[in-house]
Amino acid sequence: MPDILFIKTSSLGDVVHHMPALTEARAARPGARLAWLVEEAFAPLARLHPGIDVVVPVAWRRWRKSLLSPAVWGEIARSLRAMRAVDYDLVIDTQGLLRTGMLSRIAHGTRHGYDRDSIREPLASVFYDVRHKVSRDLHAVERNRILCGLALGYAPEGAPDFGLDRARFRAGDAPYAVLLHATAQARKEWPVDNWIALGREIARQGVEIVLPWGTAGERARSELIAASVPGARVPERAPLDQVARRIGGAHYVVGVDTGLLHLAAALGVPLVAIFTGSKPQLTGPVGSGPLTVLGTDGAAPGVDDVIAAVEKLKG
Repeated sequence: MPDILFIKTSSLGDVVHHMPALTEARAARPGARLAWLVEEAFAPLARLHPGIDVVVPVAWRRWRKSLLSPAVWGEIARSLRAMRAVDYDLVIDTQGLLRTGMLSRIAHGTRHGYDRDSIREPLASVFYDVRHKVSRDLHAVERNRILCGLALGYAPEGAPDFGLDRARFRAGDAPYAVLLHATAQARKEWPVDNWIALGREIARQGVEIVLPWGTAGERARSELIAASVPGARVPERAPLDQVARRIGGAHYVVGVDTGLLHLAAALGVPLVAIFTGSKPQLTGPVGSGPLTVLGTDGAAPGVDDVIAAVEKLKG
C-alpha cells in the first residue's frame, strides 16, 4: 500500500482550500494511505475529511512562541521523529513556504512542490525533488488541485468536492444565521456599525444571530455587536469540528474573507461574502451552495447591498 503525505499546515482558509485536492487524490489512488501534516488547531477539521487516513499534527504556531523552552524542543524532536518514522512514497507540499519546504525535507519520500516561479517564497522550491509550474493567477483551490494532480499523475476535472457532508451537521428547524466578523487582518474587516445594522435587520425577521470568535479581541467584538442586536448569541470557543457543525446547521452565513467563511462555502451553506481588503478572484469562497460575493480589495460593500444579498439568499 503506497503512503502519501500532504503538507498544508495553515491557515484555516488554506486548509479548507486544500480539501478538494484530497478528495481527488483519494479517488485517483483508492488503495493508498493518505496522511495530512497540519497545524494542531486545524487537526479536528482535517479529520472530518473522509479521504484522509492519518492526520499528523504539528504545533509550529505554538512552538515559535517558546523556542527557548527545553520542553518545547523536546516536543519538536518527538514530532520530527514521528514524521520520519514512515517511509512515504510521495511527499506533496501544497503550502510552498520555507517552513513547509523544510518540513518536506525532514520526511522520507520523493518530495513534490511548486517551482520557484509559482510560489510566494521561491527559496522553498530548493527542498523539493520534483518541481511543478502552476500559475499564481489561479484560485488557491485550483492551484492545490493541479499540483496534486501533477504529482500523482492525473488531471483534475469537474467542480471542486470538499468531501464534507453538510447533512451530518444540520441542526433543528429554529432558524439562525452565523455572522463572521472576525479576521486576522484589519484590512479585511467590515465596520462594527455595519454589523450591528445588518444584525438588527436579520433579527427583525425572526432569525437568531450567532457570533463566533477565536481570540479575546474577537470575543470582545462579538459581545459589542451582540449588545446592540436583540437575541444575538456569543457562543463559547470550541474546537473546529464543533464550529463546523454550528456553521453547517445555519440557515445562512454572512462573513468577511476569513477561514470560517471558506469552511461555510465548503459545506455548501448559503452565504454572502464581504470583501474589503483582498481579491475574491484569487481567494474567494468556493462551494456548491448559493453564494454571493460583494466588494473587493479597497471597495467594501455597503450595508444595504449586504441586506439585499441576504434577501436574495432566502429566495
